[in-house]
Amino acid sequence: MATGVAGLRDLTLGDVPAIVEYWTKSPEEFLTFMGVDLGRLGSEEEIHKRLSGAIRTGETTQQCIALAIIVDGRLGGYTLLNRHSEEENYSHWHVIAPDLRSKGISTALYPLRVRAYFEIAPISRLIHQTRTRNAAVNRMLDKFVPIVETKHIHNPDGVALPGEFHIRYVRREDVSRIFARAAELGIHCTDGS
Repeated sequence: MATGVAGLRDLTLGDVPAIVEYWTKSPEEFLTFMGVDLGRLGSEEEIHKRLSGAIRTGETTQQCIALAIIVDGRLGGYTLLNRHSEEENYSHWHVIAPDLRSKGISTALYPLRVRAYFEIAPISRLIHQTRTRNAAVNRMLDKFVPIVETKHIHNPDGVALPGEFHIRYVRREDVSRIFARAAELGIHCTDGS
């Protein structure tokens, strides 16, 4: 990418303070636009505990698994997989470094991120719940996965307030199609091996 080499790795305890700072020091208007429920978000200690619990253990029953987004060796963000059942699993991702937003990182890493979810967890389906007003995220996802429905969700996954969301599904068998689509878009995805 123009911004450097982007990739994913397991989240570490050393990454957690920067992510806690992202959640606790971001401007209120940014959190409002994202539709964050500050009550569900919790305190610094609660956020730290949640993120620390999402560091991958290798246990197949782990419910939350986080991966770090790295750009040229520096922490640029993170992605989180929330597992509820084989069919109900939600993906969240955040570019925490303001200077790296709107640089195409989410698009470039999308195929690798989705493949990682299916490789590290025994899931069959991934669900994307995205706010209808978040044009950038929806534009990125439109390149890879169609909207299945749009509806008001009273209890969305993660720390979001209720609201209007686009719903998209990704199945394990869709991963190869997503990589093919990335190639059509000129996105070079490699696992580094």
